[in-house]
Amino acid sequence: MPGITLGDTVPNLAVETTHDNFKLHDYFADSWTVLFSHPGDFTQVCTTELGAMAKYSHEFEKRGVKLLGLSCDDIQSHKDWIKEVEAFTPGSKVNYPIIADPNKEIIPQLNMVDPIEKGKVFKD
Repeated sequence: MPGITLGDTVPNLAVETTHDNFKLHDYFADSWTVLFSHPGDFTQVCTTELGAMAKYSHEFEKRGVKLLGLSCDDIQSHKDWIKEVEAFTPGSKVNYPIIADPNKEIIPQLNMVDPIEKGKVFKD
């Protein structure tokens, strides 16, 4: 399966996010980054996971670790979703960027999709 695996260097993709547009290596810079993906906005499990990351974002920050989400929807959907995430996680703010991938071009390059589902939903 094409894409990255453990130990590989993440490709320096140009991405559009809820915070800004940037290249991944510029965002990573000289720090650790947790990159996590979700198939779509407004799903129950994904919403609670993003809320948990928001709730503990200060702990990651204290350790010099950046957070970066990715979902296969557009920026406006992400911004609307963030409101729901914060509503379900009282006192937490989603202060990390979320990458938009509405054309499903980024997620397979990062090898962040189930190989069985890839053939059903994603272009090779």
